[in-house]
Amino acid sequence: MNNPKLTIIIPAYNEINTIQNLIDKVSNLKIDKQIILIDDNSEDGTSEIIKKNSNKLDKIIIHNKNMGKGAAIKSAQKFIEGKYVVIQDADLEYDPNDLYSLLDEIEKNRYKVVYGSRVLKNPLNKKSQNFSHSLRIAGNIFLTKLSNLLNRQKLTDAHTCYKIFESNLFKSIKLNEKDFSFCPEITTKLSLLNEKILEVPINYKGRTYDQGKKIKAYDGLKAIYVLLKYRFF
Repeated sequence: MNNPKLTIIIPAYNEINTIQNLIDKVSNLKIDKQIILIDDNSEDGTSEIIKKNSNKLDKIIIHNKNMGKGAAIKSAQKFIEGKYVVIQDADLEYDPNDLYSLLDEIEKNRYKVVYGSRVLKNPLNKKSQNFSHSLRIAGNIFLTKLSNLLNRQKLTDAHTCYKIFESNLFKSIKLNEKDFSFCPEITTKLSLLNEKILEVPINYKGRTYDQGKKIKAYDGLKAIYVLLKYRFF
């Protein structure tokens, strides 16, 4: 592949209900792209669907044991070929069509990092954002405020999945966290590098736990620990 514009990293674990639709949506994006999909030891049939769609994917990484979202992103890091790189969850809580606006913003070269905010209001889109539970809203607000305080930032949604980076910057950052703590780790490390983060509004349709939501209360507590660890230790 000759230097695609955008590398899309897709961690996937037991997403049989969405993985085919997700692959179709991402592969149909009118963007010069590289798609890296990491199967994090799925056991529900997701792996078989990924194999059947290998012609739509540029790189498939197989984990022989479930290692977590951060580990999946770390596995993909050395294979990035695009000028920019973005994270795309496999559960379709995030709309791949929003990647157009994320890419457009970072191409303007004002910032090396752009986050898609689930809570910023988009005047062109009146759809409400669905976090599926009031406790998730409260938790996201608290963690974002804490992240802003520690990292001296002014983000509205620090723990969003949609993060797009200049690839050279992203590949230069050593990633350690294996689970959902990738988010507080990368945001803190960007702060330590004095990198400014631009936010743009995105669509979001959160799942319930009955529908397969994986992040738990423990992950919120771990996020606090990770924020403190990388800021002070």
